[in-house]
Amino acid sequence: MRYGLFIFTLFMITMCGELSAQSQEKTGGFERDRLFTGGNFGVRFGDNTFINLSPQVGYQFTERFQAGAGINFIMSSLTFRGTGGDRVYRTTYGYGGLNVFARVFPISTLFASVQPEYNYSWGRMKYFNGQPAETSPGAFVPVLLVGGGTSIPAGRGRLIAQLLYDVAGNERSPYGRAPFVTFGFNF
Repeated sequence: MRYGLFIFTLFMITMCGELSAQSQEKTGGFERDRLFTGGNFGVRFGDNTFINLSPQVGYQFTERFQAGAGINFIMSSLTFRGTGGDRVYRTTYGYGGLNVFARVFPISTLFASVQPEYNYSWGRMKYFNGQPAETSPGAFVPVLLVGGGTSIPAGRGRLIAQLLYDVAGNERSPYGRAPFVTFGFNF
């Protein structure tokens, strides 16, 4: 966790320095055409079901720096099977929360990204042998996603593809303990 917070702090200092250095090239205050909307939508079905709807709004501060915020709605369900293939139990978690993000573009189509999130999680475990279901107590789950990606022009918007990793490592994180890929679109 300390290593992740160190990386986050270092990244934020670098981004603030980049923003400060480039702020002089701006011609004035808020420019509406630098505002963008988008986010992520993802689905996976089967024994490991995952549904993610995370709209975001952001602002292109400079040619090399953008930041914004969004909301998260995530549902995750994992079915565990016995040696014979029969379902033993299923865990299902829901998440709702907030995120902020920042991206630094060393070149116009590649970026480094950081996205802290604070999600509320609730869940239950259902047994298929007739045993009563168990409810997991609700909990707040901090997440710190770091990674990088590409931003490819597509019509009036941009296709965003990212490789991210949750360095906070909370056991109830909706993202697990392995790097993952996301796709999104900005308008």
